[in-house]
Amino acid sequence: MKKIKIETLLAHDGKKAHSKGAVVPPIYQNSLFTMESWEDIDQAFDDRVNNYIYSRGNNPSVRIVEDKIAQIAGGESAKLFASGMGAISASILSCIEKGSHVITIKNIYGPTNNLLQSYFKPKFGIDITYISGTEISEFENAIQDNTSLIFLESPSSVIFSLQDIKSISKLAKNKGIKTIIDNTWATPIYQKPLAMGVDLEVHSCSKYICGHSDVVAGVVIGSEEIITNIFTKEFELLGAKIAPFEAWLLLRSLRTLKIRMEQHQKNALIIAKFLEKHPKIEKVNYPGLKSFPQYELGKKQMTGFSSLMSFQLKTDDLEKIKQFFNGLSLFQIGVSWGGHESLIYAPAISYLKELSKEQFDEMGIQLGDMRISIGLESAEDLMEDINRSLSSI
Repeated sequence: MKKIKIETLLAHDGKKAHSKGAVVPPIYQNSLFTMESWEDIDQAFDDRVNNYIYSRGNNPSVRIVEDKIAQIAGGESAKLFASGMGAISASILSCIEKGSHVITIKNIYGPTNNLLQSYFKPKFGIDITYISGTEISEFENAIQDNTSLIFLESPSSVIFSLQDIKSISKLAKNKGIKTIIDNTWATPIYQKPLAMGVDLEVHSCSKYICGHSDVVAGVVIGSEEIITNIFTKEFELLGAKIAPFEAWLLLRSLRTLKIRMEQHQKNALIIAKFLEKHPKIEKVNYPGLKSFPQYELGKKQMTGFSSLMSFQLKTDDLEKIKQFFNGLSLFQIGVSWGGHESLIYAPAISYLKELSKEQFDEMGIQLGDMRISIGLESAEDLMEDINRSLSSI
């Protein structure tokens, strides 16, 4: 049979998931799985990764989603976690030990930075080198004898800078260094880091993979060997498992992932072009704009663009900034993104609390920087909402 396209794969759940012809797989809302005999449970324990014994390990509702995400990402295996940070924590733990050196980018996701800087560094004595990540030479110069991990996020948080994934992965492999990438922004629909040589791909499934703002979850994708190692250590022992019902909701969401991403991209490009020309906007950070400094790299390693972007207001007057922020009616105020609804957030609010002043200044974030997630509403209505609020400042 000819290889099916992603949208077809996402629309079908596989016969193994069905019970008595049910078109939607049931929710296996159970904590354990019973066996027929001593021999059966004895054999199951010999291969805990592929058998159903206890739902802290495997569960059929969860496994269906893991298999589907692994397929669309081009990985051999995947493991779902209770949150994106659960997946990120387990992935990093699988690549470091006491005294390890980690290379990552300055504009990394705030909680990931906190995990490295405030938890792993004092607990494990790891050393961290932060770079902009826009030049391969930065990675070459940062490598030390004890470097065990390069953690990427492309596009990055807030400013959406890109890293040359293929070149960095090749460099890391030649040096025996593991690579992890947070691919939440692009999704497996628009970017395939594993095909470019990355060892582990992580996602906050709470964002586009869910897309309905009703699930908190995370996933890590990679080779069978690495995911099995994470399963038997970081996953099973730390217990950050996802509930069957949440996995079932993710399965529902995956069926529309490709068409949702297409609409997100369409709306985002309209809004980004509108903002780029607005007299009260200083600049727009969106890799899908031809004016974006790394647009060509984005076209090279992504097949499309999602709908999270940032822009800077042409004012540093906090009262005017708040007036714009609070004046929107269709853009709801919230910290997440990737759902059906449009959201706005000012990164300075949390980054000023999470980072030192030096780290904050290095990230290049201003009080007037706004991060918006473009949802599935009418782009025309969203533009009108932004324009009306901008006209008041």
